[in-house]
Amino acid sequence: MEKVNVQLGAAHQGSEATLSRAEDFKEKGNDALKAFKFPLAVEMYTTAISLIPTAIYYSNRAAAHIKMESYGLALEDASESIKIDPSYIKAYYRRASANLPLGHLKDALRDYRTVVKMKPTSAEAKSKMKLCEQLIRQAAFAEAIQSERHRPLSETIDVSALVVDSSYDGPHLPETPPSTEFITDVLDHFKRGKLLHRKYVLQILLSMKSMLQALPSLLRIPLGSDAQAHITVCGDTHGQFYDVCNIFALNGLPSETNPYLFNGDFVDRGSFSLEVVLTLFVMKLAFPGHVHLLRGNHESKNMNKIYGFEGEVKHKYDDVVMNLFSEVFNWLPLAACIESKVLVVHGGLFHQDNVTLADIEKIDRNREPPE
Repeated sequence: MEKVNVQLGAAHQGSEATLSRAEDFKEKGNDALKAFKFPLAVEMYTTAISLIPTAIYYSNRAAAHIKMESYGLALEDASESIKIDPSYIKAYYRRASANLPLGHLKDALRDYRTVVKMKPTSAEAKSKMKLCEQLIRQAAFAEAIQSERHRPLSETIDVSALVVDSSYDGPHLPETPPSTEFITDVLDHFKRGKLLHRKYVLQILLSMKSMLQALPSLLRIPLGSDAQAHITVCGDTHGQFYDVCNIFALNGLPSETNPYLFNGDFVDRGSFSLEVVLTLFVMKLAFPGHVHLLRGNHESKNMNKIYGFEGEVKHKYDDVVMNLFSEVFNWLPLAACIESKVLVVHGGLFHQDNVTLADIEKIDRNREPPE
């Protein structure tokens, strides 16, 4: 067990009894963290901090925030930990671990290098440091290519030249909007462990980009006057295709009388992210006014590199398909207001006050999340 008689915040030496109580809460936080009860862990560490604000407690709370993908809060806690005790190595590692998924690659690299310098035997820190260096090189290369190319891939690719060969045994994308029957065929095809033909995937992505470009950053979703009117809001699906199938088995497929709103994070982590996001895209094309898709933090290049979607797409298809996914993700709306009563956003509320719905509606969203 780590001792608490390290650097404390100013004027917070505390009595032995207070130290003991703080340690008890820290241990409860550690137990909650190990049990994947992350909000409880944050609560326990917060109580410990209120008693004795040590570098360890702030760093531990940063770890819990990272597990919850609250990276901004993790940055604040890790930085406070370093401020209290500049020699506490875990705080640098956790600050780097928060900066990395936010795309603050240079900041993350600086802290990983500090960790490696302080602990040269840390294979994990060395691995993360090399990953940061690789991502920085890739970003610089991509920026150079983009400046040369100017036009996005979606405007230059010729899908008509692609041929669906006779060996393909999956559903064929219709020229008209997809039907419920086509959705069912796609689900069954994916359940058999098979993929859609590459041509159809590209066509779906191009159609999605065209559809999403016409939408505002804030969706305003009316439910109508029918007493049975409703909408089902689903949170992170993260590549869990069979969980998504179970949602539809229990709650029904989307239709004009059974609308859905998926609140981002369709991809990464799970092994079937491609199947999940293509299913949702086909449903959106079939029922554009009754299937609503918002952007989560995992619909971004940096997160896709780190958490698996990019690798999955390149394994199942190629770079071209992945680049088109990135284009489409940039056009996903950021928020929805249901019946002018319920606001749905993936990333939570805003740091500043007085943000209006009109402000959200005006956001120029066609970009990667800013650093």
